[in-house]
Amino acid sequence: MNSVSSRDFKVWPSDLDIFNHMNNGRFVSLLDLGRFDWLLRAGFWKQIRKLNWYPVVVAETITFRKSLAPWMAFTMETAIIGWDAEAFFIEQRFVVGGEIYAKAIVKVRYLVSPRGILTPQEVIEALGGWNGNIPTLPEWVNHWNEATRLPKGKEPAPSVWAGE
Repeated sequence: MNSVSSRDFKVWPSDLDIFNHMNNGRFVSLLDLGRFDWLLRAGFWKQIRKLNWYPVVVAETITFRKSLAPWMAFTMETAIIGWDAEAFFIEQRFVVGGEIYAKAIVKVRYLVSPRGILTPQEVIEALGGWNGNIPTLPEWVNHWNEATRLPKGKEPAPSVWAGE
């Protein structure tokens, strides 16, 4: 559970925006594939499906450092960097030749069908525990998590802009 998954990709013409580099939306779509690949490689995908569990993205942020050009090969690296009482935090990197081109932090919760929310501790225990040192979330990730938090789905969240 505490390993880094690596998956190789290439920038295809369908990935490009009008400026001839990989579209920012394509990065986010590939993040989904990276997390799915991590679940498969860790051997958890079949287990969570049997339990009717599924991961959902609660929040994500991505920082772009360099462009990915047409036909460029890159590797996506995915790892859990920690969790709190509600969700896992996953770091995903787009890497070329050992150099980070973009990095994302993704907050993921696990739900159970038909209607239920699992804690990270429940997920970890069901999947065989955590091997190795338990990671401590970087302080900036805790701040980001608090700053981007929205009310729960059943709580009111009126759309009121500053100055209205």
